[in-house]
Amino acid sequence: MPSSANNFTSRPDDSIALLIDADNAPAAKIDFIISELATHGVVNIRKAYGNWTKRSLSGWEKVLHEYAIQPVQHFDLVKGKNATDMALLIDAMDILYTKDVGTFCLVSSDCDFTPLILRLRSDGKQVIGFGRNNTPDPFVNACTRFLYLDEDNGSQTQAKKKESSANQLKGNTKLMNTLRRAVKAAADEDGWAALGPVGSHISNQGPFDHRTYGFSKLSDMFTAIDLFEVKKSKSGSRTTIRVRLK
Repeated sequence: MPSSANNFTSRPDDSIALLIDADNAPAAKIDFIISELATHGVVNIRKAYGNWTKRSLSGWEKVLHEYAIQPVQHFDLVKGKNATDMALLIDAMDILYTKDVGTFCLVSSDCDFTPLILRLRSDGKQVIGFGRNNTPDPFVNACTRFLYLDEDNGSQTQAKKKESSANQLKGNTKLMNTLRRAVKAAADEDGWAALGPVGSHISNQGPFDHRTYGFSKLSDMFTAIDLFEVKKSKSGSRTTIRVRLK
């Protein structure tokens, strides 16, 4: 979802509300979504919004019962316009005020939900977003954490893809600055920083997931970028990973 888990503050028993904009999300990725959320808590609220008379939502219809997702029906108000976005927003605010939920998950690629995400964040809630590669940046950046559903998250760790990703990463000035600042902020007198605090510093600045860049572990990402040194040390069964700038 994984190593470092981007240091979410959620606990295994935290309550999660999963709200799916079925018109703007692929049903084929529901297993990945549920599995990912299981690392952060219990998905007690599961709702999918759409006009279920549409053939385009047949993929979602097939998985609703299997994953205990409640379908919320909303007919199109006028041709070309649906009411599902507003329904999802209203339910999210109801949950915010009436339920003990620490994390909201929004599955959509619709930038219209950005104000909702900002409102939930302002109330101290975690917001995990799932969407396609074309999801607008404002939506992505507003989330505590965002994962892209177009990618095959299991196969991205292949060596060839890692090498390609590492070369591209060094040209990403914003990302490189974020990594450098995180290492400096958590570093000791010798410049070495434990990976846990580094990951926390990164995730506190904005949505980040190392798998988006082709790495199954944050330590693999730092190792692939030759601007950093990575050192592993063992104490009994525990392995400590530290990183510093070269």
